Amino acid sequence: MAVEPLRNRFEFFVALRYLKAKRKQAVISIITVISVVGVAAGVLALVVALAINNGFRNTLQRNLLGATAHVTILEKEPGYGIADWRSLAEKLRRLPHVTSASPSLYGSIFLVGPMQSDGAALKGVLVDAEQKRDGLARYMKEGSLGALKAQTRPAGIVLGSKLAARTGLPPKSVARVIIPQGELTPLGMVPTTDRLRVVGTFETGFFDLDSAWAFTSLETAQRLFGLSDVVNAIELRIDNLDLAPEVATAAEGVIGPKLAATTWMEQNRQIFTALRMEKVVTIVTIGLIELVAALNILIALVMMVMEKSRDIAVLMSMGARREQIRRIFLYQGLLIGTVGTVIGLAAGYVLCFLANQYRWIRLNEEVYSLSFVPFEPRWVDGLWIAAAAILVSYLATLYPSRSATRIAPAEALRYE
Repeated sequence: MAVEPLRNRFEFFVALRYLKAKRKQAVISIITVISVVGVAAGVLALVVALAINNGFRNTLQRNLLGATAHVTILEKEPGYGIADWRSLAEKLRRLPHVTSASPSLYGSIFLVGPMQSDGAALKGVLVDAEQKRDGLARYMKEGSLGALKAQTRPAGIVLGSKLAARTGLPPKSVARVIIPQGELTPLGMVPTTDRLRVVGTFETGFFDLDSAWAFTSLETAQRLFGLSDVVNAIELRIDNLDLAPEVATAAEGVIGPKLAATTWMEQNRQIFTALRMEKVVTIVTIGLIELVAALNILIALVMMVMEKSRDIAVLMSMGARREQIRRIFLYQGLLIGTVGTVIGLAAGYVLCFLANQYRWIRLNEEVYSLSFVPFEPRWVDGLWIAAAAILVSYLATLYPSRSATRIAPAEALRYE
């Protein structure tokens, strides 16, 4: 029983000696080093590329869902709003996995500030609900969300940090608000104006939200838009994001035919589909580096078999079996692949940590919605990347190791 481990130890020992020994043909050593570097480069590139993809996806998802809903109930045909929102929200809260159901009222406004005037999306919310759930309250940068409840004139408004900076409306300043839909007069629709006090700013890290959104109390939004006690959306938050389609289907049975339930996946389908496609293209493209490294391993082992034909003949004449000879070269290829994989994984994860910690790569927020490239490597990715690299290295050893077993000892030693 102890014979087989000894044999394996012998084969591994010879394989290691062949890799470390000085050779007559220096080109073989160079190709071996290039093979290790190629495997390491491919592994490193895959780790970094997938970390960037995961970072973009997870950061965008966190930022988006931190201030928006997981499932949203909307009117199928825009009308006068959802009048029975109180009873409907209570029914939706009883659905499995739903942690909160909050009404909201959206509309477009125009902010007039001392530095610049700009359009914004105004969202009226129940302040108590926003403070209790894990939503906008945790993204407050300055001021207080609770100040929206104060029954003062002018009423309060909370601006995105980028919107506040662009318009020159810091906390405690008063903004003039123009409501385009205004009120209906004999001359047609006329915009209305009002004044709101900035009671705070929020920053989610997602540029589209921070630069174009503003929040106020539901009552204030209804007054500004000239509406009665109605809302145009009921936002559900759930305990498991992956169950959003299931919750939306359950909500369809409660809300009736005039309303529809949409999930965060549907609302952001384009951006997440693009990231998923980018991940596939990245794996395929960088995977070619591994194939080049495998080709180098193949060439190095073929040349080594040619150089070591006499040694192989001597080993076989001394009793080494063909299976043992095959394993010697198989172990050589696996050693090259394993060393390259370990170097690539270590370098990749260290590089990702440093790049994310110190934010090496800055981005234009207006284009990418993020201020820097986030790196989020996953250990699961490291496992399958390592397995794939070692598998490719193994496949590259099959032909050379089989060729080594076909050497005839008598022919190889005839002229020695």
